[in-house]
Amino acid sequence: MGGGLPKQFRDWDGRPLLQVTVEAFLAPGMPSLAGIALAVPETHLEEACGWSFGVPCSVVQGGATRQESVWLALRTLPDRPLAPVMIHDAVRPFPPAAPLWEALAALNLFDGVLLGEASTDTLKRVDGLGRVLRTEPREEFFRAQTPQIARLGTWLHAFQAAEEDGFLGTDDVALLEHLGLSVKLIPSPSSNLKLTTPEDWHRARPH
Repeated sequence: MGGGLPKQFRDWDGRPLLQVTVEAFLAPGMPSLAGIALAVPETHLEEACGWSFGVPCSVVQGGATRQESVWLALRTLPDRPLAPVMIHDAVRPFPPAAPLWEALAALNLFDGVLLGEASTDTLKRVDGLGRVLRTEPREEFFRAQTPQIARLGTWLHAFQAAEEDGFLGTDDVALLEHLGLSVKLIPSPSSNLKLTTPEDWHRARPH
């Protein structure tokens, strides 16, 4: 994003984006939260500790990677192994209610669940020289989104195993896949976007 300030703390309609993202989960029609855990940079610990959401909220200093940050946050949660835990990107401020309810219901049949957007692009597999090997069937491909959901005990086991194995996933359910656990994808709209670039920010910003 540039500019020095972590993007999750940039101003979004008068409040830090991370605060807006959390509050989106507390809106009417969303699944109710028993608590929140935030992993934030050391420079913003005091600021985040001052926020109030009406439910218990723990704030920890994040780690060197996203995976380490999530692992640190998970370990602050109460010891309720069967409690569903949603892991969400700080810069996705538009979580969709209906797919979330569907994802939580799917947790009764699967070890983990994630939201994902169907690919609308034609996908080419290439070799190391950039030569096209084949065209992949795009109906089999989705862009991973968050929240990604599993029960707390499952998450803790997966993150512990990843640490011991030296496994680094590009998203959270990759740690479940690493253990051979079953993961379900729930289709989700493109409106659940991640604000990564200045263009994303401008396009999604409230006017």
